[in-house]
Amino acid sequence: MTQTFMGQAQGFGLAILTQMASSEWPDKFKLRKPIEKLLYRGSKTGFQVMTKAARQFAGNGKTGGSASRLKTNAEKGIFDLALSEEQQMIRDSLSLFAKEMIRPAAHDCDGNAAIPAELLAKAQELGLIYYAVPEAFGGMASEDNISTQMLILEDLGYGDLSITAALYSAVSVANTLSRWGSAEQQEKYLRAFASENPPQAALAVTEKTPLFDPNKLSTRAQLKDGHYILDGEKSLVLVAADAELFIVAAQTETGVGLFIVEGGTAGLSLTAAPAMGLKAATTHTLTLKQVRIPATNRLPASFDYQAFLDLGALAWCALAVGCAQAVMDYIVPYVNEREAFGEPISHRQGVAFMVADMAIEIDAMRLMTWRACALAEQGKPFHREAFLARILCTEKAMKIGTDGVQLLGGHGFTKEHPAERWYRDLRVLAVMHSGLHL
Repeated sequence: MTQTFMGQAQGFGLAILTQMASSEWPDKFKLRKPIEKLLYRGSKTGFQVMTKAARQFAGNGKTGGSASRLKTNAEKGIFDLALSEEQQMIRDSLSLFAKEMIRPAAHDCDGNAAIPAELLAKAQELGLIYYAVPEAFGGMASEDNISTQMLILEDLGYGDLSITAALYSAVSVANTLSRWGSAEQQEKYLRAFASENPPQAALAVTEKTPLFDPNKLSTRAQLKDGHYILDGEKSLVLVAADAELFIVAAQTETGVGLFIVEGGTAGLSLTAAPAMGLKAATTHTLTLKQVRIPATNRLPASFDYQAFLDLGALAWCALAVGCAQAVMDYIVPYVNEREAFGEPISHRQGVAFMVADMAIEIDAMRLMTWRACALAEQGKPFHREAFLARILCTEKAMKIGTDGVQLLGGHGFTKEHPAERWYRDLRVLAVMHSGLHL
């Protein structure tokens, strides 16, 4: 860790601590000291509406000639399940935040299809966005931290999958720009994410096409007179109503490309499209009609679309692991306490086997996801592992959600218990392509 980085990290820490001074939750959960230590060490409606007008994105005009990339951890060369001290501190803090702040708010957020501003403000104090932004642009990421971000999603997903997806939408855009954005794109947009008021942003890949294939997009981008003209429609776009920046996947003459589109651009509009799950995150349809953007807003040719999709799949897998763990942790006490015919229902083999299957499936999901993320972080091929993790998590997450409702009997069908919400949210893995990105 260089002296320059230490100065940046301390400056970042002081800025965040200043914001935390007026907040009560770090003291309430006895987290102020651990957070200070972590910071010091480097952790620094259905009608048609126009999209939210974007801020004026601008850097300092100095790009340095080349984009900033995070270093891989190829030298590790092993699949190590042991967490670093910093990762363990992060998990301890976020697990408590998920249990004490996210979980109690989840029911109302689902019912109101909105996240209270107070919760969003407290979540922003966690500084999650800084894990996606390199030091050169005011963040604290000195190397690719895919595994750490995976753990963050798993722990926050334990509190609520939908809320976490909303909180991580902007982080996902920052991750994409950090990994593949050009020097000019990073200077103009990425620096804004490390500011005191980071922009809301969203990824738009999924389309309404039956049996949607992310490699066969209907959305088109045509190069004309130094600009790209985008036409098409994207579905299930998270937190789109508040987004100031979109990264849109579109088909071009040379293959699929990603394009940066600022909110408020002419021809860009939204339609509210509530879904079965992800209520708190809100989902919209994004329509692009002759949307004109500079050619420089296309991510460079070095962009790896398959890796982009795979890292998005792993993000959803991590969320599913956390949510599935929440299902099991809720079900076990219930079946041990609920009595029928004079004994706990957990004494019945049918019930016991279902719970045992849950435990086995969750561990399998977790290990497959961790393995794929470890390979990606080391800069090694990980497409096969990411594909297998997504297939496994898609199948088992839906099964665990279904079994959670089933084991609660008639109560599982009501909002008296959170199992029905988890069931609805876990089914998103089968239909979501990107939207999140590690």
